[in-house]
Amino acid sequence: MQHEAFFRFTTDHAEKILRSLLPELSDEVNPRSSTRCWLERTDTLVLQVEAQDIAALRAALNMFLRLVSIAEEMQEIA
Repeated sequence: MQHEAFFRFTTDHAEKILRSLLPELSDEVNPRSSTRCWLERTDTLVLQVEAQDIAALRAALNMFLRLVSIAEEMQEIA
């Protein structure tokens, strides 16, 4: 069974956050999960994570949600 999660983040920094995630998206090495990220509008970032099992989904979500959170915080500081 495939497990999947979608998140939509509305922020003025959507494009900058996406650019900050691109290196992580291109270097994915976990064969049990895959992650995609794109802009839905200029202010909406979409994160899609698919995984073979719940543990892999949780691990990928923990990492990418943390990265999105940190990128947003850094934009607020800058």
